[in-house]
Amino acid sequence: MTAAPTPTALGLIERIQGRQARIGVVGLGYAGLPLALRFAECGFAVSGFDIDGAKVAAINAGRSPVHGIPDARVAAARIAAHEDFAAARDCDAILICVPTPIGPHKEPILEPVRQTLASLAPHLRPGHAIALESTTYPGTTEDFILPALLAAGLRVGVDAFALYSPEREDPGNPDGTFGRVPKLVAGATPACLQVGMALYGAATPHLVPMTSLAAAELTKLYENVFRAVNIGLVNELKRISHALDIDVHEVIDAAQTKPFGFMPFRPGPGLGGHCIPVDPYYLAWKARELGVPSDFVELAGRVNDAMPPYVVGRLRDALDARGIALRGAKVLLLGLAYKPGVPDTRESPAIEIFRLLEEKRVEIAYHDPLVPHFPVTRRLHGQAPGLESQELTPALLAAQDAVLVVTPQPGIDFALVRDHAPLVVDTRGVYRDAAVRVDGPDQDAPWAELRGAELRGAGSRASPCRPDAGPAMAHAPAHATALADAPRPCTAQGALHPEMPGDFPSAPHRAYHRVIQA
Repeated sequence: MTAAPTPTALGLIERIQGRQARIGVVGLGYAGLPLALRFAECGFAVSGFDIDGAKVAAINAGRSPVHGIPDARVAAARIAAHEDFAAARDCDAILICVPTPIGPHKEPILEPVRQTLASLAPHLRPGHAIALESTTYPGTTEDFILPALLAAGLRVGVDAFALYSPEREDPGNPDGTFGRVPKLVAGATPACLQVGMALYGAATPHLVPMTSLAAAELTKLYENVFRAVNIGLVNELKRISHALDIDVHEVIDAAQTKPFGFMPFRPGPGLGGHCIPVDPYYLAWKARELGVPSDFVELAGRVNDAMPPYVVGRLRDALDARGIALRGAKVLLLGLAYKPGVPDTRESPAIEIFRLLEEKRVEIAYHDPLVPHFPVTRRLHGQAPGLESQELTPALLAAQDAVLVVTPQPGIDFALVRDHAPLVVDTRGVYRDAAVRVDGPDQDAPWAELRGAELRGAGSRASPCRPDAGPAMAHAPAHATALADAPRPCTAQGALHPEMPGDFPSAPHRAYHRVIQA
């Protein structure tokens, strides 16, 4: 039987239902700003808090500080943004969306949460609902928010209300996810949960009530660790496929024709963003504290962390096969952001690849249409090299020893890259049907003499290696027809698939491919 709400809870719920409550959001980044906008668009007055003065000034001027969110939407929301927390006293609910990173030894860093609560402490009052939305290990809300409320003389579930409701944002999605994706809600007490359901229910109809704070915290970790583990598996499969001279993307495409029991994940140069590279270590840290093994989770983290060095190794081998040393080579990185469509470089594998190449004294340039200046990052010890995104031109491409595709940002002309770069090392499977038909000089001519020649046909759907769908395919199922239409490994004389033997030939070979998977 559900306990009756306390008078304070009833008063807060009535204010929420009447749209009289003021909502405060701490952290106005990729998670906090969409949350603040949604509440404003649902008729609430919203206050925002952030330690970044430039972000606060932009929001107050009606400009969006987050890529993909239009200025007009921010201007219409009329969010009152602040650097200090004094205005938090006027809020009825305060939603905390601050970073929860890891340290150099993969340990949780909850200083942003601790500092936020310290800043809020002088302004906490009866009737406040405090919700943590940041991804974290089970027990965080109970260990941090409950003591903060008690220290302010507030009884949890009676005078004030503690919630955990993890964000499920998709950076780069202009529509956001809050209001469209189900929202987990957990409270420290039944009264806290009732307040939480009323609060979030005023902005989205899709709520999932949880029985405890820790269950909701673990659910959020599980969602992200699920992705990290499966990406680790497919990254390991990629390395095995390279050793077998098999195109891993063909394998994945074929496997996903099974309509049950399979979910496709794609390999890449490593994990990026705030959640997926970080969250496995939050779960592993908590498991160690409990004395429970988490070998599978930690192994996936190690596999994914090893991908940038693996990519650099593939680049080194491809250059070495051409008689070019990695040290002193000219390499152009395509894409610094951690995923396509965003300027976000947090934990981006491109930054780690840059660091590894810089250690080898590689001459590095980069092109990313969404990242005009190389950012300050933790991986580079808070430093930023004085690099700017270079315009992608035939001359720039031809001047490189290699072009390394890290993040395929929208707007990058990959046909231009293929046509003018002497070597492309592709970490994302951009050049799926990259077979090259060799015409012209004798097959025995040294490849070095032809390094600058334009090898046409890369990416052509008219490749002689693609079988036609003949009578045998007339009654085949749709997925089989799709496979027949897909690019096939080339076996015709004078053509090579990217992962066929000869990828790194022991002797000069005329048909040495210019596109290498990594």
